[in-house]
Amino acid sequence: MPAKKQVKTQTTAQQLGNIIKSSRQIMRKDKGLSGELDRLPVLTWVMFLKFLDDLEKQQEAKALFDTQTYQPAIAAPYRWRDWAAVEGITGDGLIEFLNLESTTLPNGKTGAGLFTYLRGLQGAEGGDRRDVIATVFQGLQNRMINGYLLRDVIDKINSIHFNSTEEIHTLSRLYENMLREMRDAAGDSGEFYTPRPVVEFMVKVINPQLGESVLDPACGTGGFLVEAAVQLGKQCKTVEHHAALQKSSLYGGEAKPLPYLMAQMNLLLHGIEYPQIDSGNSLSTALKDIGDKDRVDVILTNPPFGGEEEKGILGNFPADKQTTETAMLFLQLIMRKLKRPGKGSDNGGRAAVVVPNGTLSAEGVAGRIKEELVQHYNLHTIVRLPEGVFAPYTDIPANLLFFDRSGPTEDIWYYQIPPPEGRKKYTKTKPMQYSEFADCLEWWNQREANDFAWKVPFSEKLDEAHQKAQPHWDNATEAKQYGDKAEQTYKDLEKSLALAIQAETDQVADLKKKLKAQKKRVAEWREKQKSEQALGDGIYWPVFNLDMKNPTSLLPVEYRSPEELVNVILSKETTIIENLEDIRSLLRGS
Repeated sequence: MPAKKQVKTQTTAQQLGNIIKSSRQIMRKDKGLSGELDRLPVLTWVMFLKFLDDLEKQQEAKALFDTQTYQPAIAAPYRWRDWAAVEGITGDGLIEFLNLESTTLPNGKTGAGLFTYLRGLQGAEGGDRRDVIATVFQGLQNRMINGYLLRDVIDKINSIHFNSTEEIHTLSRLYENMLREMRDAAGDSGEFYTPRPVVEFMVKVINPQLGESVLDPACGTGGFLVEAAVQLGKQCKTVEHHAALQKSSLYGGEAKPLPYLMAQMNLLLHGIEYPQIDSGNSLSTALKDIGDKDRVDVILTNPPFGGEEEKGILGNFPADKQTTETAMLFLQLIMRKLKRPGKGSDNGGRAAVVVPNGTLSAEGVAGRIKEELVQHYNLHTIVRLPEGVFAPYTDIPANLLFFDRSGPTEDIWYYQIPPPEGRKKYTKTKPMQYSEFADCLEWWNQREANDFAWKVPFSEKLDEAHQKAQPHWDNATEAKQYGDKAEQTYKDLEKSLALAIQAETDQVADLKKKLKAQKKRVAEWREKQKSEQALGDGIYWPVFNLDMKNPTSLLPVEYRSPEELVNVILSKETTIIENLEDIRSLLRGS
């Protein structure tokens, strides 16, 4: 008799990996799904409902043990156990149950379809799990059109035990991998995915503490909040600690329905039972309406690069700081949302923010925003990342800003992370690793200048620029006053000329001559005012260009194409010509 073939026992990770892989293979057969951007949301809402049902079973059992009444978030026959965990409903009947506003329910009665029912859920007093479920499903559509394939997916997911700590931990890692794959599939249409090493580094150095409030106002799929939850979870020692983590530690904002769902699922998988994520636009509140009760201890975020906001949003910001550049609007929001010193925080709130290179060098409105940042906040560190960290979404180099509300900026430390050895930049296939932050982490609390770290005495530079610019601004103010007087004299001469013409006196010719001369004086004073203001501004505002290069850079020189060099030269020559014209006008006015 031949020996039985031994079946190799799979680990939990292998089993779950196979379940997810099989589910995705099944979904590839459905003609209603065209790619990962369609498949992952379906897999997410299916897992979301299974997770909720397992969670509610646990809470029901606990309530029964404590002889308490339990109010489920989802009632029969809409619970997972009523329609998904049992055989029966499949094919067209399953699709109709999910999609139609009114349909035949699993119990044979007529009622609202599943998605319609879930969208209509409402908490007794607002702010409970029913509101979260309703918000999640408001922006969702079931895109699978084959009910038999969907039933196969549901049966696969039904074998996952969300009440098992080991399975949830493994599934959370698998889910993060799927999120990365979805971003890669999205290409240019996807959100920028913040690489896990960057997230880990930012959370590590910002060091959130249990009892502090942590916010990501543009949380996407929840990467920063998840990492913060992991860090805070390590500090939990008592039941009260765990309660604080669940109820008063983590907050997010995400306006797009799909990332909102992903963030909810991501945090659920990492042990946060009721993620407090606002589904509205974080920029929709006027800055002046944000008070102490709305402020937080820690902000960790990667706001959208290069996006534009509708005009209605701009009215929420000061008139001189309104811009369509989303990243600059978020920077103002972040500044406003940080706790002030003495308002529940000795040194005030602190923030770590990802920004593109353009934010450091941008002028105009961006310059005024950065002026406010350094004058009222302590921008103590800028970590400069090499190219390709955000590949394949963009090759634009990014920077990490670290600031707090302990006072105005004195010195800014820069730390430049070098590109990988032997390469100019990171790529999708060879991404950045957390270990490559090791030198920066070692330097962080024992700061000394080295080949990759340098200190800029910012307050000294600002004071020097202000002192040099002030005489020109004073001259501009004086020129304006003389110009105003000259303009009033011009208006008086105009009136005199009109009266002389009306009276047909012999003063008409003389008054016309004086009027012409006075008009020239007004123009000269206005030109002097303009040129002096420009000279002062040209000294002062460049200070807020924070795009500082490493003075001892050992990095390879970046060679530009001939076309790029020509464009740079033409741009600089144009600036030189404009400056020469200003100087010539100044000399004429003296």
